[in-house]
Amino acid sequence: MTEEIIIAGFGGQGVLSMGKILAYSGIMQDQEVSWMPSYGPEMRGGTANVTVILSSERISSPVINRFDTAIILNQQSMDKFEKMVKPGGVLLYDNNGITHPPTRKDINIYLVEAAKESALMGSTITFNMIVLGAYLQIKPIVNMENVIKGLKKSIPERHHKMLPLNEQAILRGHEIVKQIQETKSILV
Repeated sequence: MTEEIIIAGFGGQGVLSMGKILAYSGIMQDQEVSWMPSYGPEMRGGTANVTVILSSERISSPVINRFDTAIILNQQSMDKFEKMVKPGGVLLYDNNGITHPPTRKDINIYLVEAAKESALMGSTITFNMIVLGAYLQIKPIVNMENVIKGLKKSIPERHHKMLPLNEQAILRGHEIVKQIQETKSILV
């Protein structure tokens, strides 16, 4: 089993944190893991993305240009990474700020209205955990117990009081993700 993921959006959306939590969760499940962030010099508002690879086998290279899953959180990332999802792969996106939704017909497309839902929850900082929960509903590649351990390990101890809210947000993401398009397998 190998899962190659790109998570992309603006700095401040929790893109790198999501990747780090997935990476820690994979490590706790004895998987081989690669976590490779990429971001501009801006602290917030600049582009940010992270490539995460989780595998039961050794990872030959952390540098990849085709992904099993793309988690897209802004239009610039949609424009750049939609075409890099492998046929039959998954594209998960939040529609807040997306002016041109995905158009490919050979991938599975899911929508999670995480920005809207985090506002309804009264805590916009849970945005990324809602997205993570949606992804883990689609592809449960790590178990929830390890996600919570990964969350605890990746956030500073002074923020551990937020762990129950983050766990609630992950579970909410499980509930609200919607499949927009399913590819049809063609047997040859």
